[in-house]
Amino acid sequence: MFRRNLWKLTLSAGILLWAVWTLTPIQNRDFGTYVASQVSTAKQAEFGKLLTRANARVDAKQAGSLYTALKQIGLEDNLDLSEFFPQLRIEESLKNKEKRNALVLDEMLKRSKGSVQLGLDLKGGVAVTLEADQSALAKQGVNDKQNKLGKAIEIISNRINGSGVAEPIIRAVGENRIEVQLPGVSLRENPDLLTDLIKPARLDFRLVYEGTRAMLEQPQQVPPGYEVMTTERDDPHTGRATEEYYVVKSVPEMSGENVSRAIATSDQFGAYRVQLTFNSVGAKQFADVTSNNVHRLLAIVLDGRLYSAPEIQTAITGGQAEITGKFSFREALGLANALNNPLDVPLQIKEQYEVGPSLAKDAVTSGVKASIIGTAAVCAFMITFYTTGGLVAVTTLAVNILVILAVMSSIGATMTLPGLAGIVLTIGMAVDANILIFERMREEIAVGKTLATANQSGYLKALWTILDAHAVQLIICAIMIWLGTGPIKGFGWTLLIGVLSTLFSVLITAHLIMELLVDSGTIKTIKMFRMLKDLRVDFVRYGKPAAIASVALVLVSVAYVFYQGDRIYSIDFTGGDVISLQFKEKLDIGRIREVAKAAGISDVNPTYISPVGSDRETLKIEAPEGKSGLVYAALQKSFPAAGLDKIGESHIGASIGKEIEWNALLAIGVSMMVILVYIAFRFEFGFGVGAMASTLHDILMNIGIFVLFGHQFSAPMVAAILCVAGYSINETVVVFDRIREELKLNPTGTLRDIINNAIRKVFARTIMTATTTFLAALALFLFGGGVLRDISFAFLVGIVTSTFSAIFIAAQVFYWWHKGDRKHVEAHQDIAPKYEWAGSSRASK
Repeated sequence: MFRRNLWKLTLSAGILLWAVWTLTPIQNRDFGTYVASQVSTAKQAEFGKLLTRANARVDAKQAGSLYTALKQIGLEDNLDLSEFFPQLRIEESLKNKEKRNALVLDEMLKRSKGSVQLGLDLKGGVAVTLEADQSALAKQGVNDKQNKLGKAIEIISNRINGSGVAEPIIRAVGENRIEVQLPGVSLRENPDLLTDLIKPARLDFRLVYEGTRAMLEQPQQVPPGYEVMTTERDDPHTGRATEEYYVVKSVPEMSGENVSRAIATSDQFGAYRVQLTFNSVGAKQFADVTSNNVHRLLAIVLDGRLYSAPEIQTAITGGQAEITGKFSFREALGLANALNNPLDVPLQIKEQYEVGPSLAKDAVTSGVKASIIGTAAVCAFMITFYTTGGLVAVTTLAVNILVILAVMSSIGATMTLPGLAGIVLTIGMAVDANILIFERMREEIAVGKTLATANQSGYLKALWTILDAHAVQLIICAIMIWLGTGPIKGFGWTLLIGVLSTLFSVLITAHLIMELLVDSGTIKTIKMFRMLKDLRVDFVRYGKPAAIASVALVLVSVAYVFYQGDRIYSIDFTGGDVISLQFKEKLDIGRIREVAKAAGISDVNPTYISPVGSDRETLKIEAPEGKSGLVYAALQKSFPAAGLDKIGESHIGASIGKEIEWNALLAIGVSMMVILVYIAFRFEFGFGVGAMASTLHDILMNIGIFVLFGHQFSAPMVAAILCVAGYSINETVVVFDRIREELKLNPTGTLRDIINNAIRKVFARTIMTATTTFLAALALFLFGGGVLRDISFAFLVGIVTSTFSAIFIAAQVFYWWHKGDRKHVEAHQDIAPKYEWAGSSRASK
């Protein structure tokens, strides 16, 4: 027994230890204290003096942070800080001490951070206002201006995502500004992030004056049509950067507009560089330039800065080039990211400020409370109905949560309140797999099998149902990641992590624990209670009227959605107005929301901001277009002693652009087709049609009911709807898997009897699995607030519609597709049922 399970034990223990190690520490540590603790023993006294000097600079306002102060001292004293931290492996080829110090301090700052970083709604962050060049936009028409600004927002978004910042908010402000809000980022300690954001990324390839090389002294005479450019060279003795001068042609031979891809790589010596791949046009241009100028130097210039000037050894016809220049990895990555997303509108930084949490403390507290209650309800349900098996499921549920958080931490994801809700809902769905196994065990025990045999048999019979259901969810995740942007892609990754973690915790860890407990004789029986007894209902008979009624409700609700038009969208989709207020008395964000809601404006987003380096705070309130005045008046009336004074007002664009909306619709459409193909391949084409129909039904029903009850769509709601699609297909696969099994086990039954028997056998477990997720969502709805209520409401509706559609839509469409004829099913199956006898006629219906 132990030898058979050794690989499961090793794998489970290894992943669990990795998760605990990854999640340590949970909270941020003081940067100075942490850095001092990591210094080598021999250097502690010396570094202590540096730390004292650095703290003195911070106290004297000579540096914005300890990080900045240490960087300044290192530059002034020509120090190599990596000598204090021998455990850090800084590439030996990088001789520039300033860059080495930046790498050391960046790594120390990263390690001092807690494992789970909180999002803008829970902790706040920093924000930057970027302004597009007025003269560049003035040359454009009104529509072209909007297109240019929209394109700039898209590029900024791609650059931020490429830099690893999760869950940013990026939107237009006024006619020529862009606001970028970043959670968990310190501009004082990461100023290069802003430089990377606004870099135009204009790449030129220019010839160096023939016969010249790098010169140590600037030349006095420059030939016509050329200019002097400099690049840095690291002195191998001092580690300082020195300048080299090149006489470079003013007019480029070609630009980088035909670069199709740029990636950061390293050579065999560990030096970082950026490799360029041209498209077909660029490849031909580069081949012409290099073939006509063999043995000349070709300067590579980005945004007016000379990076390198390699010699053309031979004609380069492969359509590739590279940029070298003594980069650190972060510099190479930032350069590649900028080249992949070039800006054609110059931007400059106008404002930098810190942003407070967008949720009040009571909202965060209620959200955490709701999450705890939801988790406890699911655990209590499992233990009540499955006793010892429920305890095993709860144990592995803890492993599941631990792994999810660890993976999220390792990829740099930020935890938001909707994200926390998503994890709670994942908990509800995760126990579904355990329920499938336990219910199969119940059936095996009912026919007289021993507990050990029932454990193995139940696991094997539920295995392919679980794999099929989760495989479809993984495919949907892949589509979200492939086609989605912003919150859709982020949710795709989160759901992917949850699905894989669930498979591991249930199929590996839970099965391991059950085998050890059963085979060792520790437990000899498992009591299991039921919510429902077997039903003798003709589900096919009621399928048609149920489907007609349901489709009618879908049509009515969808018609209402179209009638409402843009009113169904929140500020995330439509944009709105933002007012800036000075105050004498700070107001609670929760109270601001309550006052606005009482005035008939539920969609508001208040935050406190302060300029970087200043303690002066300003209250900013986002409201639907034309409603900011009403909010301001309501606040003045409710809080006369607060001394509210409006100091500014502007229009903000949507944080979810049209492209994201289109990608969401495209993701849903592609998901429908993939569901059809996968289910048709794994089951049969009629099953695929039924699965696609039921999933589409659930999505439309969910959207319609959501709007009918007065809710608005925000960024998290896009993710919630897509999650409902995944849950829907999960329920449908359970029913279809049992129908397929019944077709093999009952070769003489009619198709009507097969479907009815299959649904009767899975009906109780379908209600059980739906109940666990429903309990989690209900807790969030009852005890949470704001966006949690919206998300949980969507899930409550989705759970009911998914359970209904699996029985009365998916199974019925499958029945109608085959015209109620079993022969029609078997004629289209890849593998027809095998019969025990020869010469018998098959029952047709």
